[in-house]
Amino acid sequence: MLNPIPLSLYIHIPWCVKKCPYCDFNSHAIKEGIPETLYIEKILSDLKQDLPFVQGRSIKSIFIGGGTPSLFSPKGIGEILDNVAAILPLERDIEITMEANPGTLEHKAFSDYRLAGITRLSLGAQSFQDDKLETLGRIHKSEEIKRALECILVANFKSFNIDLMYGLPNQSIDDAISDLKTALSFSPSHVSWYNLTIEPNTIFYHKQPPLPADDIIAEMQATGEDLLNVYGLRQYEVSAFSLSGQQCQHNLNYWEFGDYLGIGAGAHGKITDIEKNKITRYWKTRYPQSYLNPNYPFMAGTKTIPTNELPLEFMLNALRLTSGTSVSQFEQRTGLPISSIKPTLEKAILQDFLVIENQKIMPTELGKRFLNDLLTLFFPTKLPEIA
Repeated sequence: MLNPIPLSLYIHIPWCVKKCPYCDFNSHAIKEGIPETLYIEKILSDLKQDLPFVQGRSIKSIFIGGGTPSLFSPKGIGEILDNVAAILPLERDIEITMEANPGTLEHKAFSDYRLAGITRLSLGAQSFQDDKLETLGRIHKSEEIKRALECILVANFKSFNIDLMYGLPNQSIDDAISDLKTALSFSPSHVSWYNLTIEPNTIFYHKQPPLPADDIIAEMQATGEDLLNVYGLRQYEVSAFSLSGQQCQHNLNYWEFGDYLGIGAGAHGKITDIEKNKITRYWKTRYPQSYLNPNYPFMAGTKTIPTNELPLEFMLNALRLTSGTSVSQFEQRTGLPISSIKPTLEKAILQDFLVIENQKIMPTELGKRFLNDLLTLFFPTKLPEIA
């Protein structure tokens, strides 16, 4: 039997000044300005159509992502959040995160975003070296990132994240660690430190740049993780490091297989229907021009997750966490007994990918290093239907 699941809200703003060559997100370069007023009207209508999914729950976190949400004015962001609060019950200590890019906003606006209701910022720096930023197609330079971070500190946000990549084209270990040291000099409460991966449907996929060798990337990763630990930022997910108590609550809800509403062009959602014992993923109309067209529905598609796919769906998220998950959480979030995956767990333990202690399922160091190999063990097999 499924239990009540925590609920978050994701809001997608799909526009960017320029599409980056490594980006496979649903983002679209601005051609004729941003229809901010119309888009706000549409996402609020979209949200109202999703209200049956709320099922009496309150919202624990909101994440405004993109694209580049900081292309919207503080006034527009405030209007969105005020209306969301009027439509949905929000938890008292709700975390509200917005992504921002240094080259797309007036730095004085940071304080205005905080006044609009944003409690946490995530700044897309990616590198502090101008040649690397140019290769990545970023529209800002290193000095703009530093000025943005100084203004974030002045704006007195409760917490903020810096996004950084390693394994960049022609990047040395010293380059990567220099970037990380610069980021840490601003005392962030959270750092997303992740390896550049070449994804299909990106410019880099069709014209791959010269990347560092795998052993160089592995050394970058290990050296960077050691440095983050020195600064008190502990790894709690594959690419996420934070001070104590500063983990991103919205992303934690994803990784713990929580529910979330998704509104905006191309947004995705996941909803657990307790009464019908089923879990459904859904996605919204992808292209902004179609999403804004009154002749198109907001909802583009839905998929009820088959019972035999639930273990993989759950573990794809939960095993990204360094602390792993619990037997009770698996059972509560999937509706399946732990016995249904006992053979798979035993195989993972024999391969030294997992340990189970005090009802906690945790990846070993080997399991973390070979996470994809661990996850393949959970590929769909025949399971009993949810009773």
